[in-house]
Amino acid sequence: MKISTKGRYGLTIMIELAKKHGEGPTSLKSIAQTHDLSEHYLEQLIAPLRNAGLVRSIRGAYGGYVLAKDPSAITSGDIIRVLEGPISPVEGIEDEEPAKRALWIRIRDAVKDVLDTTTLEDLANYNEDDNIESYMYYI
Repeated sequence: MKISTKGRYGLTIMIELAKKHGEGPTSLKSIAQTHDLSEHYLEQLIAPLRNAGLVRSIRGAYGGYVLAKDPSAITSGDIIRVLEGPISPVEGIEDEEPAKRALWIRIRDAVKDVLDTTTLEDLANYNEDDNIESYMYYI
């Protein structure tokens, strides 16, 4: 499965809203400018996220968007499923021979596990320096 720009930019929106959670609404314009993205494209992505109950819109001069739930209650899997559809490495798994079907199911389940256990809070608070030790090798 390949995550398209819909999923990637949707995660960008949601991570930015999570970083500003509790501080009031954030405009899509500010997110677009910060990440050098098309504001028009972000407007297209926010609608399904709002319809899924993940974000709320606030009208007015100082309006924008806020998370509808706490960042710890929204997973990256919630966002990807709304914007990309079901998580599956290949279509027609049921038509595959048993050995290949088992492989595709294991891959699907591993991806689902990562997406469903990674919350917006995790992504918003991610600090590369915190994880550098896990990639250091000493001789």
